[in-house]
Amino acid sequence: MSISDTTPVVSVKNLRKEFPVRGGLFAPKEVKVAVDDVSFDIARGKTLALVGESGSGKSTVGLMLLGLLETTGGTIAFEGQPLAASNRLALRRRMQVVFQDPYASLNVRMTVRETLTEGMLIHRMGDAKSREEKATQLLRQVGMPQTALERYPHEFSGGQRQRIAIARALSVEPQFIVLDEPTSALDVSVQSQVLNLLRKLQREHGLTYLFVTHNLGVVEYLADEVCVMERGKIVERGSVDAIFDAPEQAYTKRLLGSIPSLDPSKHRLAAA
Repeated sequence: MSISDTTPVVSVKNLRKEFPVRGGLFAPKEVKVAVDDVSFDIARGKTLALVGESGSGKSTVGLMLLGLLETTGGTIAFEGQPLAASNRLALRRRMQVVFQDPYASLNVRMTVRETLTEGMLIHRMGDAKSREEKATQLLRQVGMPQTALERYPHEFSGGQRQRIAIARALSVEPQFIVLDEPTSALDVSVQSQVLNLLRKLQREHGLTYLFVTHNLGVVEYLADEVCVMERGKIVERGSVDAIFDAPEQAYTKRLLGSIPSLDPSKHRLAAA
């Protein structure tokens, strides 16, 4: 099936997630609604930021998109195909994730070479020689030397580990990546480097991102559109400029107010 350029890479409709709440022995069963009637599309090559405080449901949405968490209701489509158990493995290569904590997301017992080639092996991509060449190329793309191949995660800084995690996500040539708080565990001085790298890779590979974060201060660097979540619902959405220049909801204004500086001249990173 051919995919039109106008077909959203990801289309979410009326997404809902409930979790059971443990009560007393004779208490009636209760559920907590973590995500309630969430809908959005992400166009090819664009970045949608899903923003909210801890517990707003944003990370839950990301996990459901990746098939790592079952939905309670609603639909998710990837390039026009419904995301279902029957096609999840086939889509897994095309949908990847970069998690928040690079200290926890990398296997400490695997060298960087093993980390970068594991996905290629699972998806039967190339032979040993081509996988080795691909791993070296990936390191170069994220600004790491070839000598890193033989080393282990504990030998790198947090920023370097996140670069390796990004290279791992790219190793199976995905079209869509969920970025789950990819800079929140990093020093402020390193955050802009990683964000610039993500923008560069997006341009080079035509990637589509869902950027999950609590910090509107980094959203302005990477996103095209913003959905603000509060208590499981999207309470405001719009372009980055619209959200930053004319927020409508008090909740959004409070999130913006928590950013140390909103100097318009600093809203965008220089092109990398």
